[in-house]
Amino acid sequence: MCGIVGYIGEKDAYPILIKGLGRLEYRGYDSAGVALLSNDGSLNIYKAKGKVENLDASCNGKDVSGRVGIAHTRWATHGEPSSINAHPHYSESMNLAIIHNGIIENYVDLKRNLQSKGVTFRSETDTEVLVQLIEYVQKKKNFDLLTSVQVALHEVIGAYAIALLDKREPNQIIAACRQSPLVIGVGEDEYFLASDASPIIEYTDKVAYLEDGSIAVMKKGEELKVVSILNRELSPKIQTVDLNLGQIEKGGFPHFMLKEIFEQPECITNCMRGRVNIEANHVTLSAVIDFKKQLLAAKRIIIVACGTSWHAGLIGKQILESLCRIPVEVEYASEFRYRNPVMTKHDVVIAISQSGETADTLAAVKLAKEHGAFIFGICNAIGSSIPRATDTGSYIHVGPEIGVASTKAFTGQVTVLTMLALALAKEKGTVSDDVYLTIVKELSVIPQKMEKILKQNDRIAALSRIFTYARNFLYLGRGYSYPVALEGALKLKEISYIHAEGYPAAEMKHGPIALIDSDMPVVVIATRNSMYEKVLNNIQEVKARKGKVIALVTEGDDTISKIADEVIELPDTQECLEPLLATIPLQLLAYHIAVCKGKDVDQPRNLAKSVTVE
Repeated sequence: MCGIVGYIGEKDAYPILIKGLGRLEYRGYDSAGVALLSNDGSLNIYKAKGKVENLDASCNGKDVSGRVGIAHTRWATHGEPSSINAHPHYSESMNLAIIHNGIIENYVDLKRNLQSKGVTFRSETDTEVLVQLIEYVQKKKNFDLLTSVQVALHEVIGAYAIALLDKREPNQIIAACRQSPLVIGVGEDEYFLASDASPIIEYTDKVAYLEDGSIAVMKKGEELKVVSILNRELSPKIQTVDLNLGQIEKGGFPHFMLKEIFEQPECITNCMRGRVNIEANHVTLSAVIDFKKQLLAAKRIIIVACGTSWHAGLIGKQILESLCRIPVEVEYASEFRYRNPVMTKHDVVIAISQSGETADTLAAVKLAKEHGAFIFGICNAIGSSIPRATDTGSYIHVGPEIGVASTKAFTGQVTVLTMLALALAKEKGTVSDDVYLTIVKELSVIPQKMEKILKQNDRIAALSRIFTYARNFLYLGRGYSYPVALEGALKLKEISYIHAEGYPAAEMKHGPIALIDSDMPVVVIATRNSMYEKVLNNIQEVKARKGKVIALVTEGDDTISKIADEVIELPDTQECLEPLLATIPLQLLAYHIAVCKGKDVDQPRNLAKSVTVE
């Protein structure tokens, strides 16, 4: 969840580190800090609560010289957000500095043991325990820094991505990771270190993703060295990262979130490229071709995911069951991993994660593998941990998503799940040619229909101003639209801080209807499909109690438009594809309400983009 940046080379480190922290702001944080091995040999640490710009301002007039440094944005887990608890942390002697992403689960026991040996602590964090432990080993055994790190990490239970400096060894950075991502950029006589590739791509497109349990030693003028905790030498795989600066800049939009909402037609086109043929009559997924035997033999599919990805999984469940005639369960990964679930080798587990680093989903993947299940990953970040841990899968190819509130990743996940269902159904023979061709053809034109919806942006912006007063919202949908209601409510909660709940429309009268009055906006997905008459009745129930209805309807609807207070029209499409269209106006509604309320849309409070801790 935190952001890690490091540099060692011949350039001034501070500008690279500060710019890198700015690139990682989307991950979510509450404080920031930097450690530099200065030109005079000192190890300087500067920290500030709040934004990276606060850190930069606080460094004005201070010694920020040096060509080696590490920097960090912290999302608080142990200890409140403060400059004291911010990273980097000194060791007791102030010879070492550490930054850390993750949670050290046994930090209390480690801390008590070190305190009993006379070690003094400055912060409340679990991270400081690590640097104090490493220094204790270093002093006690007279080991070098690498060996001390290896010995100390043997004592640690939990997840970590760390980077360390030692002012007595000024030409090196040591980094290590376990269940938390780290990527190393390899330049000309220089190395870069980061939580993801976004701070690196300005300088090099050559990267190496550290594997779980590995330790990297970056030294000036030397080749990258990677070893295991047991000191077994490893061979890092240097690859070219497919990312450019334009993808991680706003491109004229006021916020990344709005940019990413508007990118969806192009992103979904990219997601389908090479998978839906040019005639739009066939879907091909290499994973289905290469692992047809395992996928067709599945007795059950289990989808594991968190947050927005879980909502995509709920849509995937319906289309997989409908087309493939196989039972599908959708589980919160955070619950699944601790529930002692029943799994067999006949199960296929689909793990969905935008970042590919979601800690709970990654743990669920490992649990499923232990039970012999076949694992299919759906991720956006190429080379991330979940794709490396799965048997096969499909990338969504929507480009980097910077806004914390997921938009294009959600529609990309739903698109991949739809293509997977179509490809499997065709192989299984559980879908007629007519139905198959109709859905594939309609899927191919979804991007054009998304473009049509986006042309309503100004009207939705104006509509949003009416509802900034609201303290509560209800979102209602049925069938494929129920998960869209959940997702719409989540978007509003995430960025506007308005309480919102999504419900199956028919469940409204089993409790939520008690909340409805003239101050309660109710968003209803009421497209003309098999559930239309049922949803119409639900709208009338809301109106009878003076609720304010915002209805998403199919173009040309002249029934609900006479009842609802506000109507947003959607192009007609196949029922199973409606989520790809209906979600866009809900994203825009949430965005514009949040902007009207003056909220930080891209970096909402308390949230992080990539949840790499429990």
